[in-house]
Amino acid sequence: MLDRLPSDIKRQIREGVSILKQGGVIALPTDTVYGLGASANIYQAVERVYEVKKRPRHMPLSLFLAHMSQISDVAELIPPVGWLLAEKFLPGALTLVLPKSRSVPDIVTAGGTTVAVRIPAHPVPIALVEGLGMPVLGTSANQSGKPSALTAAEVYSQLGDKIDLVIDGGQCTGGRESTIVDVTGETPIVLREGAIALRDLEEVCGDIISKKGE
Repeated sequence: MLDRLPSDIKRQIREGVSILKQGGVIALPTDTVYGLGASANIYQAVERVYEVKKRPRHMPLSLFLAHMSQISDVAELIPPVGWLLAEKFLPGALTLVLPKSRSVPDIVTAGGTTVAVRIPAHPVPIALVEGLGMPVLGTSANQSGKPSALTAAEVYSQLGDKIDLVIDGGQCTGGRESTIVDVTGETPIVLREGAIALRDLEEVCGDIISKKGE
């Protein structure tokens, strides 16, 4: 993955991987908006993400993955409709909510029994996951309730020196956060309609429930 990226981005990714391994928090470009990244297996790093975002502790965080095969590592099971959606929209702007496996720390899921996962269609988060060798905690790089950041400058304006690195990959072309779909029940539920429209989801899985969420 690194071989196809500009030298400056490669350098920033290597620095980012080093920071993640030490329990740091970074910001990174994705195919939707800038995200915050941390090692999901380092408790203090996840704590810092909650603090930086000023995110309520009852709200779970999601995981960035690099490959479809990693979904089975963090989810107890993937229902058929989950695979259908994943095969159609991943890599891309879809976040799937699945029954979590025991390997996912409770702090990531706010003590819940589900985990939210996404494979971004962007080389930077993929390279970070591959470099770290495990899923990267992923959430939008903004304070809760404030607009999502589309550039490195917008990340700095909201989070300033509260994080350890901002990987500057230019402006995010997606502009909208991912669409979140819960596939743990009989009928998929759209918890947040984002970059992927409800009608596009319906074309794949038929029945689907739309529900407003944060």
